[in-house]
Amino acid sequence: MDRHSKIQRSNNMRAIRSKNTRIEMMLRKELWRRGLRYRVNCKSVYGKPDILFVRAKIAIFCDGDFWHGKDYNENTFARSDNSEFWNKKIIRNMERDRNVNETLTTQGYIVLRFWESDIVKDIDLCCRIIEKVICNFSKTNKIM
Repeated sequence: MDRHSKIQRSNNMRAIRSKNTRIEMMLRKELWRRGLRYRVNCKSVYGKPDILFVRAKIAIFCDGDFWHGKDYNENTFARSDNSEFWNKKIIRNMERDRNVNETLTTQGYIVLRFWESDIVKDIDLCCRIIEKVICNFSKTNKIM
């Protein structure tokens, strides 16, 4: 049984952001500090990447651990009254992520996905990975 009233639960769920989340802002600020310039939530690219390097065709997604199914297994919501709903929702999100990855890859994009916990734990490593991919693009395309 839910501890919150329907109104309170609705307000809680409405407050969950889909863009400009804390982890996105952390990663974007660090990339900007390092001199990297990018686009944000570009609607013209399939899946609306959180961060997009247009010329290098690098699409970056910052995935929340819960919403995108990190360490997910079917029993995650076994004790929940709404377990069927949550299992379907998380599975659908994971399927959508795979579809976005495949579509962007066939369109020539390099897709990078970072878990929320990885960004929080080691943002420097995430940025170094991004810088390395950009550097590899620059070397192969002789752009600096």
